Amino acid sequence: MSIPVVTVGATHEAVVDGLERLHGPVTVVRRCAELTELLAACQSGLALAAVVGDGSEELTTTLVDRLGAVGVCVVALTDNPDETKRLRSIGVVAAAADIKPVVLAAEISQAVERASRYGQAESPRSTGFADPGGGSALLPQATEVPEEPDGSGRIFAVWGPAGAPGRTLLAVNMAAELAADGQSVILVDADSYGASVSAMLGLLDESAGLAQACRLADQGLLDLEALTTTASEVYTKAGSFRVLTGTTRADRWTELRAAALTLVLERARQLADIVVVDAGFCLEADEELSFDTLAPRRNASTLRSLELADVVFAVGSADAIGVPRLVRGLAELEVAVPQASPRVVLNKVKRSAVGYAPEQQLDDAWNRYGPGISIEAYIPSDPEACDAALLSGSVLLETAPESDIRHAIAGLVCAAVHQKRRSFGRSTRALRRLKR
Repeated sequence: MSIPVVTVGATHEAVVDGLERLHGPVTVVRRCAELTELLAACQSGLALAAVVGDGSEELTTTLVDRLGAVGVCVVALTDNPDETKRLRSIGVVAAAADIKPVVLAAEISQAVERASRYGQAESPRSTGFADPGGGSALLPQATEVPEEPDGSGRIFAVWGPAGAPGRTLLAVNMAAELAADGQSVILVDADSYGASVSAMLGLLDESAGLAQACRLADQGLLDLEALTTTASEVYTKAGSFRVLTGTTRADRWTELRAAALTLVLERARQLADIVVVDAGFCLEADEELSFDTLAPRRNASTLRSLELADVVFAVGSADAIGVPRLVRGLAELEVAVPQASPRVVLNKVKRSAVGYAPEQQLDDAWNRYGPGISIEAYIPSDPEACDAALLSGSVLLETAPESDIRHAIAGLVCAAVHQKRRSFGRSTRALRRLKR
């Protein structure tokens, strides 16, 4: 069966003429004058491959991801080594401008075959909710071994339903505790509705680090050096971590495209041991926009973060409103991201909202009415410690190092190490009292 191909660009018409004369594995079904015409042809299902002779600099991660979503692989012709590297980083098959038609036909056939195999395999990373019609990653390319090592870091996504359950508080202090524990950490503010990490840390940042990183990733220009430059450095008395700040205004959510965010998080894996993502609350798939496959999705940043996460912390307020919201939210999470196995965290635990022995009361109610997932941790309410941290633009390990809330968060992310430290500290204090 011949593979239908559309092309764009007049510079390399000789190569296209050679493809047509082959009468072999590929058939040129349309020659387009510009990239927009090529996009329309691909969106209509006319082709399985696109050959870009001119205008490869206009190709972006989002565009290639969308073409891949409709089953079209992209081959670009260029002799520029830097452009070749950029194109391959965004999932494009880059070939020499003077490539022989028979060799180009073979490249197209191999690319289509790889795309077909990839489409048939079930991806554990994506459900398509973040980007209806799109996968969570670019098509795998049979290229040379990359210069940079594969990322081995882990992604911790902090999610919770609407109602301010304390997602940002937990994410910021998780990052600080992990950094204090000796891990290299990047904190990512991916909340497309109300980014607040920079405000909580007292960062006067109007540049929206995550949006910058996504723009670079979309253009295929995000390497480890660029990511390091884009991220802000936050120092505490026990360590430091990097922060990709969120959008400065809620109407800038269109800058957080799913395909670009995927590359940002994968780069962050390479740079840090742990990537902590402060995700938004909404899990809706923006179905009202599904007729326009190129339209951005406001909830794509949240859904893609959850799809890529190695661990999802689902946080809810420990009160009569927050707990039912969390139960309903977990049901929505199971539908939107079925591969997620959330670790449930109840925040703002206090006797005045739950009653005597609040943890026992919450545990009994959860076992009776909950979704069958055990509660991982209880974070006590401590408004004074939280207010002090917010006022100083700092984290709990600096403003309230001995508070129960700080120890609960530390125990959640690095329990063994911190438990040993706390036990050692208590034993030392007890020994001193005995000596007195």
